[in-house]
Amino acid sequence: MSTKYAEAGQATRTTYVGQAIDRVDGPAKTTGQARFAAEYPYPDLAHAALVHATIARGRITAIDTEQALAVRGVIDVLTHVNAPAMKPAPKMSFLDLSSIASGTSVNYLATDEVHWNGQPIAVVVAETPETARYAASLVRPAYRVLPATVDFAAEEPNAAPEKGNPLMASRADKGDAHAALAAAPVSVDLTFSTPQHNHNAIEPHATTAVWDGDRLTLHEGAQNIPWLRKHVAQRFGVPETSVRVLSPFVGGGFGGKSRAWAGTLLAALAARATGRAVRLALTRAGVYHTVGGRTASTQRVALGADATGRLSALIHTSVSRTARIGGMPEPITAASHHLYAAPNIHLAQHNVQLDLLPNTFMRAPGESIGTFALESAVDELAWELGMDPIELRLRNEPDRNPVGGQRFTHRMLKEAYALGAERFGWRERDPRPGAMRDGRWLVGMGVATAFHPSMRMPAHVTVRLGADGTLVVRSGMHEMGMGTATVQAQIAADEMGVPLASVRVEYGDSDLPPGPGAIGSVQTASAAAGVIDACAKLKKSVLALARRAPGSPLHGRKLEELEARDGGLHHRGGGQGYTDILNAAGRDHLEAESKSNMLGFVARTVLDRRRRVKAATGAQFCEVRVDPDTMEVRVSRWLGVFDVGTVINARTAASQLRGGIVMGIGMALSEQTLIDGRDGRIMNPSLSEYHIPVHADIPRIDVLYLNEPDPTTPLGLLGIGEVGITGAAAAVANAVRHATGKRVLDLPITLDKLL
Repeated sequence: MSTKYAEAGQATRTTYVGQAIDRVDGPAKTTGQARFAAEYPYPDLAHAALVHATIARGRITAIDTEQALAVRGVIDVLTHVNAPAMKPAPKMSFLDLSSIASGTSVNYLATDEVHWNGQPIAVVVAETPETARYAASLVRPAYRVLPATVDFAAEEPNAAPEKGNPLMASRADKGDAHAALAAAPVSVDLTFSTPQHNHNAIEPHATTAVWDGDRLTLHEGAQNIPWLRKHVAQRFGVPETSVRVLSPFVGGGFGGKSRAWAGTLLAALAARATGRAVRLALTRAGVYHTVGGRTASTQRVALGADATGRLSALIHTSVSRTARIGGMPEPITAASHHLYAAPNIHLAQHNVQLDLLPNTFMRAPGESIGTFALESAVDELAWELGMDPIELRLRNEPDRNPVGGQRFTHRMLKEAYALGAERFGWRERDPRPGAMRDGRWLVGMGVATAFHPSMRMPAHVTVRLGADGTLVVRSGMHEMGMGTATVQAQIAADEMGVPLASVRVEYGDSDLPPGPGAIGSVQTASAAAGVIDACAKLKKSVLALARRAPGSPLHGRKLEELEARDGGLHHRGGGQGYTDILNAAGRDHLEAESKSNMLGFVARTVLDRRRRVKAATGAQFCEVRVDPDTMEVRVSRWLGVFDVGTVINARTAASQLRGGIVMGIGMALSEQTLIDGRDGRIMNPSLSEYHIPVHADIPRIDVLYLNEPDPTTPLGLLGIGEVGITGAAAAVANAVRHATGKRVLDLPITLDKLL
């Protein structure tokens, strides 16, 4: 499908946008030249390891470090007794979103209080990582244990309504949903549960911290460099300009590297206390103990409809959890605000606070588990009605937003389902449960809707045009494997009409203009807006130079009459190359910048959401095979059809969408964090016990996208980083329901729930 520009009157001829361009960082990664946070050499580098609390709540009454200090090669053991104090974490404010960077409110090693099982209570610094880890095992704390609340299921009845969040609607009431449900001829009323999930990026969190006087350099895998820099500066009482964060390569983030967790802060603290460069690389168990994950949830979804499938009532309520020392409510009911036309809607979210490590962002936080419940309930209603589940969804497709009545800027779910049904062979599906077989295997087919809101964040971008024809884009963006530098180079090359090979993108450094965070599926669109704006200013400056040069073929021309192509500005009667223009003016370069600010972003976001709804959507098609004796479930086929606006890079886009689907399959079939209800201990903090999908679990995943631009966004972009996981777990559950006749309400779908 052809790539289109969304902006009216845009003259730039598309050359690179939409192509499947190889990632520009590919060679560095495949040859081992790319350095990650734990790979930077420093003279006299020391290594740190954490000592974790083994109680959920209490006070440290004593901490014996004598054996650890006696180990050869140990430099120091820092505890609340001897560690230099950091400043407390700032309170969270929606007027200063960088305050969200605080992973917890705990002032590490400045208190004897323990707030969760796994909290760092000491740091061992040694000459080698092995020595540090061994010595850490010799630290002996003693505690006064206090009563703790760690069992989510037991505390669920005590949940309180969530407090307001101007960026995330949680409650909605339209009509009388409860009365409409009671009067509905056909209804379902189901309760779902999803467990806690933990982050498992291929690169565990690591920090290399180096002080030079009051100047700090951090090598860190970060998803939001400006937030991290500001937070670290606040905690150590130095100006932001004294902190440099270097994060050119990040080995996966998925939300887990968007905040300042204990490892980052304690590495910097240890480096300051010892006067040495210090590296702190978390073990996999250390990630589970000190980096938040996805909240557990209990959800009720009740749907009422008439005999033709028209919805009369939609109720979606949830209970999730945060911690007493941090965390944010997740938008579990978000998709229910937007997906189905119903005259009566009730949506509400509740929360409990536990003595656990706070939850945090994890790919589509809220939407991923919320769409599992909603889309499973819609499927069950289709069974009650004896109706095709796609037909039921399309029958209730809204013209305007069901809650609030805002217009959709872009919505092509009908087209996505039509294309998906044709390509997947949906017509071959026997609607009877358990009727389809492949040999001895039961075969099931399921569908679900994907949904994720589209946002933008502030971005500061500069674009520099050299007299040698090179173009340099500079912004402190983040590269976690999604092709950030590649897609921004494609956009800049098209905007300026230069070869892609002549474009270089500088990113991953706080000394660069601050870029948008790689969170919420916002980075590509946010940075693209800055690149486009800066390129427009740059072309204007180039034209002004050309007009001043005697004999220039651009005399008397307006920018809107010209086309940027072939390395210059051109019109039908001729044109002039950038190199010629700059050389004639005696300039070695020209530069332009684009800036936006956070306060303006918050205000625009709130106002924009009152007027219209922007979102990426999709249709997930799943086929499973189920062993009728053991009830082993294997996903055998997958197709996702997505409406994500303009696709900048066909290869990286497909990779992002597939990655989300893989995580959704893991959510559906295997992933869960097991919490000991007695003491809050994570019982499976390793990849041998926390089961993420491996290659043998994943079939061929086909991805299609409609590639139709949203008319309200730069280049028609909608974010793609998170929409792929939404609806995925429900598609699996719905396929299992078709294959076995059994509706599993509690994730993950394990053998015991089907036998």
